[in-house]
Amino acid sequence: MSQPSAQVTAAEISRIAGVTRATVSNWRRRHDDFPVPSGGTDSSPLYDLEAVRAWLASRGQASAASPSEELRTTLRLHTRSGGITSDLLLLVLAAAGRAPEDLTTTTQSPDADLVSRAQWDAAGAAEAVEAVPGADGVRFTADDAAVLRALYVCVRDEGGEAALGVLADRELEDSAASGAYRTPEPLADLLAGLIPGSPVRVLDPACGSGTLLAAAARRGALELYGQDTLPVQARRSAVSLALTAPQATVTLRAGDSLRADAFPALVADAVLCNPPFGVRDWGHDELAYDPRWAYGVPPRAESELAWVQHALAHLTPGGHAALVLPPAVAGRASGRRVRAELVRGGALRAVIALPVGASVPLHVGLQVWVLQRPEPGGPERKSVLFVDTAEAWASAGTGTRAAAGGGGSRSASLDWAGITARIVRAWHTFRERPDAFEGEPGVAHAVGVVDLLDDVVDLTPARLVRASRAEVDPAELSAEVDATRHNLVKAAKSLARAAGHEGWSVAGDAAREWRTATASDLSRGGALTLLRTVPEGARGRAEGARAEGAADARAAAVADREPAGRPVLTGADIARGSGPTGDPEELRGAVVPRVAVGDVLVRAVSGGDGPMARVAGEEDAGALLGPHVHLFRPDPARLDAWFLAGFMGADENIAGASTGSTVLTVNPGRLRVPLLPLEEQRRYGEAFRHVHELRAEARRATRLAEATARLLAGGLTGGQLLPGRDGDGDGAAHPQGDDSPH
Repeated sequence: MSQPSAQVTAAEISRIAGVTRATVSNWRRRHDDFPVPSGGTDSSPLYDLEAVRAWLASRGQASAASPSEELRTTLRLHTRSGGITSDLLLLVLAAAGRAPEDLTTTTQSPDADLVSRAQWDAAGAAEAVEAVPGADGVRFTADDAAVLRALYVCVRDEGGEAALGVLADRELEDSAASGAYRTPEPLADLLAGLIPGSPVRVLDPACGSGTLLAAAARRGALELYGQDTLPVQARRSAVSLALTAPQATVTLRAGDSLRADAFPALVADAVLCNPPFGVRDWGHDELAYDPRWAYGVPPRAESELAWVQHALAHLTPGGHAALVLPPAVAGRASGRRVRAELVRGGALRAVIALPVGASVPLHVGLQVWVLQRPEPGGPERKSVLFVDTAEAWASAGTGTRAAAGGGGSRSASLDWAGITARIVRAWHTFRERPDAFEGEPGVAHAVGVVDLLDDVVDLTPARLVRASRAEVDPAELSAEVDATRHNLVKAAKSLARAAGHEGWSVAGDAAREWRTATASDLSRGGALTLLRTVPEGARGRAEGARAEGAADARAAAVADREPAGRPVLTGADIARGSGPTGDPEELRGAVVPRVAVGDVLVRAVSGGDGPMARVAGEEDAGALLGPHVHLFRPDPARLDAWFLAGFMGADENIAGASTGSTVLTVNPGRLRVPLLPLEEQRRYGEAFRHVHELRAEARRATRLAEATARLLAGGLTGGQLLPGRDGDGDGAAHPQGDDSPH
């Protein structure tokens, strides 16, 4: 029986060709020989894949799909009954341990030899079966050859984690599961950093994709335990941790942690968890007499408080837990009694408010609860720490309120380095001397247990931290307002000068068109070099910092294997227009290129506020390249850096090069650049430089305006500042009058 013809959508054609959806629509209208739909509907037609590829080849349009996108498409078109994604997990483990050259040889083998080698690889990973829940022996057939080849290529070129993500996404699509998402890596690192000491045994009872356990492993944890309701997520975590934390012993189970705890006798040094929110059917009735509810039976509407007590029940005395929770948990009336007991018993140590967009759901400012299991005979806990980063970073112009394109993109635009530093500093200071903690007005405040145990037991950080503003000295606040307002006036003048530049003219009756080339084409021709950071243990086409299209020894650049002491340039730095702020410790063991003046830097995750690309300046020189940034090093004799950055960072260009469902990642090789003479490039480059200056000045003025308004509003409501008299526009900041600038 012949195999059914593979069909693709217009969106998949755009990814295969490396163009936008609009370009595919134009092809359909303008070219009579474009393949006719072979299925689907009028509003959502499907096209024969081979006919599309033949048409693209006839026009010299080579496939620009990334290996992960090719794997995704091949999986969707695969027809094996029952699916294949689960069977491929062990193959990812095995392939990730093979040399790139060996994988290349395998991909070039005939189908029969390819299937035989895949079977051998999967059998060789048999020792991992125990660590992968539900993984049984697998058997591949000749019909699987296309998928196997695509998987090997993806592992070779993008690493095992990329292939694993495609497999997991596909299995989630095939299942009835919904609401599964990854905890952003910076948030996972924050939670792991809140655990004091060096915990060896760590549990995540709702492990999802394993991000939190991976963060614990990066901090030295050697025994990792996880459980998840979705078998696909448990399998994904097991394979992911086997790839990224080979030094750790990993134990993963599938099942409902609340109803069917897979580790009832486990006592962990730490618990990290980002549990599901708002689940009413969590087992309230059958678990009413469960011994885990030491602080009271969680009401039916308070599943999150069940997860809190589940975490505490698994801790060794004195051990800590950090959980991501929705803000309603801190104040809902139904949870008042349990909250009161957590505070009274000394189990709740800190409540931290995060900015909007820190994680899914993106429109909600989530909270982190830090808990500690009381020790028998231990010290009495007299206060709880409250930290509010939500307001400060929401008004700092970091993109938290933007309409982002995906879950990771808005999170990536946050100043995670600044957020983490402020939270960890406040927490460690409070933990060392809780009774002498002075706090930071408007950001961090310790509240006594007695003061919290009122009729509502509202633990919302914004309310409790705001009360600390009354402690600010009026004269100090007035001076701060004065200085900030003075800077705002200067920034407004600079913005006016930048906006007054007129370095462009009208193109004519129609927009200009030009021939373009992909970054991959330019790199193969030696016009530019693409560099990236290679994490420890990752596999690629070559060892070390990847350099595509290197024309000479400079292309490989200087790469660090021990990056401590150098700042890291992150995607958030590009979005904010700041200097490098990343933590080099997060890159330890990786091979990391150094940034040079004139490099073009492009964020690897699209969406959020701020520019997608910029040219490295003197302040960036010598910084380490962050893991979510693409670095293009142009040959100055052939490409102008600002010209390159301007076109690469264009919205349509980024959209055409982005792939993914929840998180949109930019495939650097698919970015397109007009083919123009160098002199004309420089004219465009100068115009893009002015655009960059305009954006930077606008961002600075906006940030200062928000800061000034926040200080004034806080001073007025906190009683430190008084409104001006009629006709006295300066009285708000200076109730006694002064000679500050207007």
